[in-house]
Amino acid sequence: MNKILLTPGPVEVKESVRRAMARPMVNADLDPEFLSFFNQLTDKFKKLLKTENDIILLNGEGIIGLEAAVVNIVEAGDQVLVLDNGYFGKGFADFVSNAGGVPVILSKDYNQAFTAEDLEKALDQHPKVKAVTMVHCDTPSAMLNPIEELALVCQRRQVISIIDAVASMAAEPIETDQWGVDILLGGSQKALSAPPGMTILAISDRAWQRMYERKEPYKGFYLNLLIWKNGWLKDGKEFPYTQPVSDLYALDEAVNLALAEGDQLFQRHQDIAEATRQTLLESGFSLMPEENCRSNTVTAFNIPEGIADQEFRNKLWQEYGIMIGGSWGPLAGKIWRIGHMGEGARAEKLFLFFTAFAKLLKAYGLDKPEMAEVFVRNLNKNN
Repeated sequence: MNKILLTPGPVEVKESVRRAMARPMVNADLDPEFLSFFNQLTDKFKKLLKTENDIILLNGEGIIGLEAAVVNIVEAGDQVLVLDNGYFGKGFADFVSNAGGVPVILSKDYNQAFTAEDLEKALDQHPKVKAVTMVHCDTPSAMLNPIEELALVCQRRQVISIIDAVASMAAEPIETDQWGVDILLGGSQKALSAPPGMTILAISDRAWQRMYERKEPYKGFYLNLLIWKNGWLKDGKEFPYTQPVSDLYALDEAVNLALAEGDQLFQRHQDIAEATRQTLLESGFSLMPEENCRSNTVTAFNIPEGIADQEFRNKLWQEYGIMIGGSWGPLAGKIWRIGHMGEGARAEKLFLFFTAFAKLLKAYGLDKPEMAEVFVRNLNKNN
């Protein structure tokens, strides 16, 4: 049985990405070809993210980037506005507290995106805020926040924007410089379709200045971004610590594939997402969040009454070889999530999902036999 991973990350990787990991090992610190390779890889991310900002690649799953951004920007007593309309959005508050900062949590229903007006009002009410944290795509609720509007507010108000784009990078268009983003964070295991273990950071001059101007320098080492700024980014000759060579080779191939697809990369994700959502709606399911803020990387929809979440997903995996996600926090046991990002955003995989999904629903007494055909019709209509 061929297995299909349709979770909101990690996702499947192409064979060429897997093969890239098998390239011969080198000594990253001594091999001049690897030094050149690393520079070229960061340049590729500048192209993908539409930025001239510095790019840092950290060895660690995306969470390491979120924590690194906060601990380098935030010091004791700093007020940080935390935009909470999703599980990961709220999670930033823990990083802020751990760094000695004071999280000011602005909460909104998990069905609704933040607006520039929301942010403006909050900053008016809390004029001492030094930074704002937000999530572009909050996968547990399939929320997509308009960071293009929110980051520009931060820029105008002279506060640092820290944006989790782990689940949107390489699937949703991001104009880092045009939108004035200070720290943009991505992960290898989502829409980039590389193995877990790498974090991408794009860091603005304004964010670097904030780090240099701290009253007390950040005293950590591994998460200390200034070690990169004062070392590798200064002369490009010495890494601060041993580099994950094989993971970087895989990441390079993944970003090559993304760039080769061009704007069609984003169109593919949009087409698959719209067809998936339309199919579920026509089959009697309800979606979240609201229509104007649904991500193109994951679709969240209600679990039918009387069906046990984990039991159903286990059967889908064991009997049909297809894995989808449940959710976390207040949405646990209430919604299912289809991850259609990166290699998951392929028409043939969604067709097989809807075929299996309809068969399993029938076993639970819900007869929806034509879901796969409805998906194809919707996909063709969108194209």
